[in-house]
Amino acid sequence: HVQLVESGGGSVQSGGSLRLSCTPVGPTYSTYCIGWFRQTPGKARERVAGILLIGGRPYYEEFVRGRFTLSQDKAQNTMYLQMDGLKVEDTGEYYCAAAKAWGCTSSGYPITTQAEWGQGTQVTVS
Repeated sequence: HVQLVESGGGSVQSGGSLRLSCTPVGPTYSTYCIGWFRQTPGKARERVAGILLIGGRPYYEEFVRGRFTLSQDKAQNTMYLQMDGLKVEDTGEYYCAAAKAWGCTSSGYPITTQAEWGQGTQVTVS
């Protein structure tokens, strides 16, 4: 099955930027959607952004809309989450997830119980 390798987390000051990357490794031909989730202190895991890989438009949760941007480098087979205008409340562990067609929502999020998950990367904003 697909493994997801994440990188790009770190510590920044409020207003700063980070770019997270997610690279699927293995049989990626059946991957239909990729999404980013996060778990912030004291809160349950939540959606951040997702996309259907064929013909889909990125979908962003309201709290990151206008600040975060999904992009894909098809040559590198990597999905990026560019995070600008970071806020203290964006602090948390960020996970990418991928799923096959039957495991995706219409907005491009992997259904959590149907997804393969990355190892997570920590984002700290102070």
